[in-house]
Amino acid sequence: MVVSRDWPEISVLECILGALHIRVEVEPEPKQVPAKLAKSKIDALIVDCDLDGTTRVLGGLREQLNTVPLLIIGSPSRSRELKAAEATFIFEKPISVEQAVHKLSAARNLILNGRLRYHRHPLDLLVCVSYGRGKRLVADLLNLSQGGVAIHTDQPISLPSSVRVAFMLPGSDSKLSARGEVVWKKEGNVGIRFAEMTSRKTRDLQLWLARQYLTH
Repeated sequence: MVVSRDWPEISVLECILGALHIRVEVEPEPKQVPAKLAKSKIDALIVDCDLDGTTRVLGGLREQLNTVPLLIIGSPSRSRELKAAEATFIFEKPISVEQAVHKLSAARNLILNGRLRYHRHPLDLLVCVSYGRGKRLVADLLNLSQGGVAIHTDQPISLPSSVRVAFMLPGSDSKLSARGEVVWKKEGNVGIRFAEMTSRKTRDLQLWLARQYLTH
């Protein structure tokens, strides 16, 4: 989302972001930004500090924006405000194409990393869950992310907070095994967050998820 009324600068950003396959939504009214962010998820926010009201809006959104790249643009006369904004990237007007390509390409990498971190890939396979003293069950794995898994059991079962999960990544020779923590339960479905996994298995999982995300 680009918050600005500076249409020449917006045109530069739209051109480059389009080439990076990133859709752009322009919002000329800063006061409308909080409501839009509450209704839909954005990958990055680009804010024109020369537009009245943007400083106040940013102040109210600081915690919410910790999860997305924040890019600030403004005239050189506002250099102090630009530096104080604690943005991921800062542009000074007029935005050069070279400057924009460099910084927006870097922002795209952050956006992709964020998508991969929270992307849940649906799966239909079996997972072994070990817990307690030698207890284990086989459950259906519903989805998988970098942070954990969601599983389903036909019969309600009381799992302790600490478990271990193990399953094969489809199309791979890698068996994923990790200690996990049960973080939610609902009608036979259980959410398990990965708490401990070897660095090699973590890398295997990241690469597998990236391939699935980029090919679907």
